[in-house]
Amino acid sequence: MMAGMIAFFTIVYIVIVNAAILADAGIPLVAGIIATVFVSFVGSMIMGLWANAPILLVPGMGINAMFVYTFVHSMGLLWQEALAVVVLSGVLFSIIAFTKLAHVITQSIPSSLKEAIAVGIGIFLTFIGLQQGGLVIADESTFVTLGSFTDANVIVTIVTLMVAVTLFIRQVAGNFLISILFGTVLAFFLGGIETSNTTPLSFQPYSEVFLGFSFTNIASVAFMAATFSLVMVIVFENIGLIHGHLNMAGSPEKYNRSLQANAISVISSGFLGTSPTVATVESAAGIAAGGRTGLTTITAGVMFLLSLLFIPFITMIPQSAIAPVLIIIGGLMMQNVQNINLNDFSEGFPAFLVIVLIPLTYSIADGIAFGFVAYPVLKILLGKHKELTKPLVIISALFFLNFVLQVWNGS
Repeated sequence: MMAGMIAFFTIVYIVIVNAAILADAGIPLVAGIIATVFVSFVGSMIMGLWANAPILLVPGMGINAMFVYTFVHSMGLLWQEALAVVVLSGVLFSIIAFTKLAHVITQSIPSSLKEAIAVGIGIFLTFIGLQQGGLVIADESTFVTLGSFTDANVIVTIVTLMVAVTLFIRQVAGNFLISILFGTVLAFFLGGIETSNTTPLSFQPYSEVFLGFSFTNIASVAFMAATFSLVMVIVFENIGLIHGHLNMAGSPEKYNRSLQANAISVISSGFLGTSPTVATVESAAGIAAGGRTGLTTITAGVMFLLSLLFIPFITMIPQSAIAPVLIIIGGLMMQNVQNINLNDFSEGFPAFLVIVLIPLTYSIADGIAFGFVAYPVLKILLGKHKELTKPLVIISALFFLNFVLQVWNGS
């Protein structure tokens, strides 16, 4: 339960952030908040009860941008039609998850790529933590640079990181939660907590979003292209995330049911009015804190539901108090690099591409795609085509086709 609370506090920002992104598609902000809370509750309950796994399911960052800026803005779909794309993608994902296709796909992915996905996500998580804590900021000349050590948020991040690392190494019970509370109190005294006007919650705007999907243009090229792209992203992103999380939790046997829970949750996303859920990277915070069963996920799910009452207070927790946890989790996930055979560069280089391109493109999906396309190409050029399986070649071709579709749609 403590692990569930920790995981919740590291991901609760998604309630506000996801709603703000969905608002750019025309979904009312308050409706987006309610939809995000509901789908996070439902997804986490499905994962906890069906798979008994400590993996939170919430709307995914990156995929929500794909929903809004690619499907709605670039491809011209209405947000109601984009929700229908989510529903159909969830159905196709479920067909894969509940049949032998899931096993075939999973077995066809080389070990080096699986491990690379976990490492890449870890570095991505660290990068997000460094950004949230102000240690890394944008720069016009070098893209990123070191933040100012006179910034109160940076001071809070550094001090809280030292406290969090110390508590974690000493295996103090509830170490991450303690560090988050410590960082919040420190930020308060240093003036790093912003107070703003709160938006009152009303279920009236949500009535037009709940079950608001529309299959009117299902036969259009844009609708089918959007569905194809989304299926590719959610299937392989979640395969990588679930694989990494369950290995970290020492429960690889829960993989099939976790993938199935994930697929059902995606369908519910379309019904409840938001972009698809994913096995969030922040689940690693709960796992690192000792979460091993579905009780962790159920606890977080209940807290999501209760968050509707306490959103003004939850949003007061500064990013500088959460950032250290993300940085530490990234360091833990980095350990998977030991399992990659870097001595064989035909295995190591595609894995390297996945690892660096996930954080540098700020997209888990694009980073995975580059690695999957590079792997068979390199094997063929080196005369090692016998090491390839037919499913892997097909998957790689689909990823390449997805890149072509993105270019074609100007995204």
